[in-house]
Amino acid sequence: MESGTGLEFAGFPVIICRPTLSLASHSPMRISHLRQRLHELGAKPCHEDRMLRGWSQVSSYDRAHSPAETFFPLALRNELPAIEAELHGLARLHGEYPADDEVARLLVELADGQMVESVLLPRGGLCVSTQVGCAVGCVFCMSGRDGLQRQLGSAEIVAQVVLARHRRAVSKVVFMGMGEPAHNLDNVLEAIELLGTQGNIGHKNLVFSTVGDLRVFERLPQEKVKPALALSLHTTDATLRTKLLPHAPQIAIEELVERGEMYARATGYPVQYQWTLIEGVNDSDAELTRIVQLLSGKYAIMNFIPFNEVDGLAYRRPSAERIAAMVRTLKQHGILARVRDSAGQEVEGACGQLRARVVKAKSPLGRHSGEGRNPDS
Repeated sequence: MESGTGLEFAGFPVIICRPTLSLASHSPMRISHLRQRLHELGAKPCHEDRMLRGWSQVSSYDRAHSPAETFFPLALRNELPAIEAELHGLARLHGEYPADDEVARLLVELADGQMVESVLLPRGGLCVSTQVGCAVGCVFCMSGRDGLQRQLGSAEIVAQVVLARHRRAVSKVVFMGMGEPAHNLDNVLEAIELLGTQGNIGHKNLVFSTVGDLRVFERLPQEKVKPALALSLHTTDATLRTKLLPHAPQIAIEELVERGEMYARATGYPVQYQWTLIEGVNDSDAELTRIVQLLSGKYAIMNFIPFNEVDGLAYRRPSAERIAAMVRTLKQHGILARVRDSAGQEVEGACGQLRARVVKAKSPLGRHSGEGRNPDS
């Protein structure tokens, strides 16, 4: 890498160099580990917070009022270039795939060469990944087709926000990308705490998405930063849900909704129920009737997400007329419902598709056969 970028980090000119810390064997960086390293360099909590604030907000410090040269301990000042280089290397842009003026999918390369996806959303939103791959194995999702590859460290999760903020302002972060956040709970909650304290994002604008895990309902109420909750429901039929989400925890749907309602009332943020609409699978009148029974009177929003069609999968999205009718029916029963279209239709970029395309293209078979344009393996 070259120096002389003209950028600043923590009030210092950035000297881009190869990371000198322990990334060779790659243990995903956690914010708590970074804080410990700063502590060992003589940093006090106020130094740690200032440095993490500058990194997560993509801002430098006001040298006129609080010069970094005198604010930070000498040992920390000496290590800043190496620390900044490691933070810079946590997430690099591998490719950007605009869908329109407001939506773009980012294929993000991590320090060990693994790929995850982030999505720039309208009105300052950003969707981030929490794992490489996923263990839930939802039959309609590309992210889990190859299972779970590894967890992301909390710093790698925040690094996706930093990368996006170099492109535009980010005021809302949803943890709905690749991975099941509940399976990486400590790292996700650590990232949420940083973004909600030093990262200048309102707590209600941090959205934790899960298929449902009792640990979520135990941990979230205890956290300093309590995010909004999104529950991936997809059906009201327990047998069908097991088929659609084969490795999700076996929690009764009624219990899942009740626990979500308790959290919503405690925090003041409505639960966002996620429902991927698949024609002939979960778009029936019977499903609508059960949704009304489950959510009537609840502090909830139903997000219908039309299936993003993928080569190799036989599923299809319902017609626009059918989707509109389902939304209209729920609204007539006093349930707030909306359509949240899956970003990336134009570039075959539903969650996991971009990564799958690159992995396939890198494989010997993909290079030999010229495949890799469509993630159909």
